Amino acid sequence: MKAQIATLLEGFNGFLVTLVRRRSLILEMAKREIATQYTGSLLGFFWTFINPLIMIFILWLVFGLGFRTVPKGNVPYVIWLTAGMSMWNTFQEVVLGTTGVIVGNAHLVKKMRFPLSILPVVKLVGSTITHGVFLLVLVGLILLYRLPFSLYWFQVLYYFFAMSVLALGIGWIVSSVNVFIRDMNQIVRIMLQIGFWVTPIFWDLSIMSEKLQWILRLNPVFYVINGYRDSFIYYVPFWLHWRMTIYFWGLTGIIFVLGAFIFLRLRPHFADVV
Repeated sequence: MKAQIATLLEGFNGFLVTLVRRRSLILEMAKREIATQYTGSLLGFFWTFINPLIMIFILWLVFGLGFRTVPKGNVPYVIWLTAGMSMWNTFQEVVLGTTGVIVGNAHLVKKMRFPLSILPVVKLVGSTITHGVFLLVLVGLILLYRLPFSLYWFQVLYYFFAMSVLALGIGWIVSSVNVFIRDMNQIVRIMLQIGFWVTPIFWDLSIMSEKLQWILRLNPVFYVINGYRDSFIYYVPFWLHWRMTIYFWGLTGIIFVLGAFIFLRLRPHFADVV
């Protein structure tokens, strides 16, 4: 038993070391993927700006003007919405993109020495472009409404790191399982759709009962979305939510380690199925 645990720990350590050592390859593949994404498109890279703007405009039109949603603190709804959408859109893009990343790179699976574990990381790095666009839109709206600048804005780097660890853990799980169960892609899409509506992205958690609020707070994505709003709108340091922070990192740590172990165990069998 001890020998098996030692082997697993050694494999996990090598798994993490590979991500660090192959950082140059990760960046190069991410650049290539971004360039390929807009090849042949008339507007090209401008779609990176157009899509987020349209999404934010529609949700603002429906819930901000139609239902007249008023967030906590009576802040401009479009800013409150954009702060939440900037994180959720990136999280969704990473998780959904990593689901089919192994199957979509079947030619690399045959190369047993190629570190397939970096493919979900490539998706994460590539998604930072869209995330950066969302943040530019958010900062532009904050300046437009003449809200004050704060050093708490830089706290978003911590929350982005937190989201990245969570998304990577999930990404390693779904990408490896999808090799053997091809329905995983559809399952992930459905789960993300449910997650979008039950996570307080365009509605305020305070409208729910205390009991339901407690249940919804168990969603680890809520911690990050709330953190983005604390950073850009409410100027609340993350350590004030120390209970939520301990819970988030406990759950995220389990998901991250579990994802790495599942990927390690299934990796030798990829070539037999793909």
